[in-house]
Amino acid sequence: MATKKRIWGWMIFDLAQQPYATLGLTFIFGPYFAAIATARFAREGMGVSEADAAAQSLWGMGQTVAGLVIAFTAPVLGALADASGRRMPWIAGFSVITVLCAAGLWVLTPDGSMLVPALVLFFAGFVAAESATNVNNALLPSLATGPMIGRISGSGAALGYWGGVVSLILMLLFLAENEAGVTLLGKPPAFGLDAEAREGTRAVGPVIALWYAVFIIPFFAWVRDAGPKTRDPVGPRAVAARLRETLRDVIRRPSLAAFLGASMLYRDALAAVYAFGGLYATLVLGWSVIQIGVFGIIGAVSAAILTFAGGLADARLGPKPVIRAAIWILIAVCLLVVSMTRDSLFGMALPAGSTLPDLLFYLCGALIGGAGGALYSASRSLMVRHADPARATEAFGLFALSGRATAFLAPMAITLATWMSGSVRAGLVPVIVLFALGLFLLGWVNKNGDRAE
Repeated sequence: MATKKRIWGWMIFDLAQQPYATLGLTFIFGPYFAAIATARFAREGMGVSEADAAAQSLWGMGQTVAGLVIAFTAPVLGALADASGRRMPWIAGFSVITVLCAAGLWVLTPDGSMLVPALVLFFAGFVAAESATNVNNALLPSLATGPMIGRISGSGAALGYWGGVVSLILMLLFLAENEAGVTLLGKPPAFGLDAEAREGTRAVGPVIALWYAVFIIPFFAWVRDAGPKTRDPVGPRAVAARLRETLRDVIRRPSLAAFLGASMLYRDALAAVYAFGGLYATLVLGWSVIQIGVFGIIGAVSAAILTFAGGLADARLGPKPVIRAAIWILIAVCLLVVSMTRDSLFGMALPAGSTLPDLLFYLCGALIGGAGGALYSASRSLMVRHADPARATEAFGLFALSGRATAFLAPMAITLATWMSGSVRAGLVPVIVLFALGLFLLGWVNKNGDRAE
């Protein structure tokens, strides 16, 4: 029973942290930020297309900086956590920062006066949430062995996506307002919030904070550090020595090196799809926050179902085939999105008022959610097959580094392509290239890992 509670506690962590991505990064705060930024830039004299591109570029800059911070702090934090023999205090500290930053997102008022402070708050909380996730992932090898690792990873990620679904539905039904000032129920925002001041949508930050604070409680109640609490040296020299040893080990292991390289590319591309999907719907298709929210519900439900199915497939076939299939699906989705506008599809004009772009983008949301969830779950399962349990936090620190070392690359490439072309759609072309390169590098990855070699 204690083991089952520990596993459930570990999986509930995904439930607690998922709304930061679902509500914050992708479907509510991100598009709201884009709309406020565009309006502010337009008031300052920019044309419509120029203001759209500037809004996307500002969001991309924030994501770039956050990705770099995560990349270069994760291995150090991993070494510190492993050396101290304790991971739970690190998760607790990062959780506090996440909650405080999320609550502060309320400051982004419609006039855009707090645009930059809100951007800083959001991505500071994002860094903290990702850092907590990296340390939590290092607990996975201590939960089970063999094929059960993939099933637990998939079930945890699926539970997280269900959290995203429920929190998003609640936001759309009771808080997030459209241009008419009403929620999906056709009523003003709950609790007397002022629709004109966008207080319903701005409540997304406090909602994320409250959700995290409540659902993290079972995690801390049921999960404890595994193994002895022996304390190795944690000074700068000792940590640097551990990191040098770990990096030398990567060079000697071709499968691990190829996997880290592949995941560096395809996870960077996936993060960009998540981060810019809502912005694309806002800037290209002209969707409202509520339309984007429905899109998010479809994607999150698909993610919850297909990620759980991916976990079962992982347990049966191993994680590598799941990763390959997910990447191919995401490449196909990106090709469709790049070829679609409000008025055309693959260069062919559509009838005025056609709903085909909307229907196809809803389908894309379902595929992005499902394939992205399965990709994330299977990737951390394959990392377990390459990790030494005694130094798992360091290993997942490298895993985080591989997913973030080029975190600047996709946002920077999107920003550059958008600026050079003046087109939001053209900005997504580099994402397709990153997915393809990641798929190519997977050819050198041992499907069973190389931990035993």
